[in-house]
Amino acid sequence: MSADRNAAQQAAHAVPGIPRDDDGPVFRAPWEAHAFAIAVSLHTRGLFTWPEWASALAQEITRAQAEGDADTGETYYLHWLATLERLVAEKGVTSATTLTRYREAWDRAADRTPHGKPIELTQSDFSG
Repeated sequence: MSADRNAAQQAAHAVPGIPRDDDGPVFRAPWEAHAFAIAVSLHTRGLFTWPEWASALAQEITRAQAEGDADTGETYYLHWLATLERLVAEKGVTSATTLTRYREAWDRAADRTPHGKPIELTQSDFSG
């Protein structure tokens, strides 16, 4: 088993609620797999432990439910992404301001990109 697959399997067993089948985590969209892979990579590099991640994710899900999230499972990786953003800011990997700046730039780039075309950031996306 490759190191990446082993790390993904460890995450799937360590973090409750991960959508999975017999082979491991499953994703509804490519961005979910990317968010998962980023978290696995940051864990492998020692940024957080799986128990720390699971606790932060549970806090995020609880917060979202208190704000009306129906908890149907469709938003699981949105919570995963929010947890990822929070932890990298808390750990000093980047700032919340930088995360917001990039999120807004991606939104502008997506808005100007025709459907079916790859989204590409340009410098003008950061000056909106």
